[in-house]
Amino acid sequence: MPTNNGATHRKPGLARALSAERALALPNAARAFQRTTRQSPYKVRLVIDQIRGLGVNEALALLKFSKKHAADEIEKVLSSAVANAEDAARRGNAHVDVDRLYVAHAIVNEGPKLKRFTPAAMGRATPVHKRTSHIEIVVAEREGR
Repeated sequence: MPTNNGATHRKPGLARALSAERALALPNAARAFQRTTRQSPYKVRLVIDQIRGLGVNEALALLKFSKKHAADEIEKVLSSAVANAEDAARRGNAHVDVDRLYVAHAIVNEGPKLKRFTPAAMGRATPVHKRTSHIEIVVAEREGR
């Protein structure tokens, strides 16, 4: 049986994510954050992985009709990133075509845990970790055309 020598396998079909620095170096790139979203990073990553690399209009449509609670929060961040791109273009006296924007970088990091306790058997207390997420989305204008 072959071993992978510690190498991680990528799922086929997932868009490769640019690093934040490379994504911000693209023309008309803008980013938006949402800190301490009250949902676990695992659940938010399930939705973020679906929109990474998509066009902004496709991503917003996918988020609008998603049943996941995280989709509402990600939709707010994506809309904010698009508005930031428009504002940066307006300030720089440039033009940005919203239809050519795409999700260049989208990640979810773990935020601070809210530590609570719940009653357990025989008078004990069991810790409960309420996880939070930091969402970061960078949109940029597609090259070409």
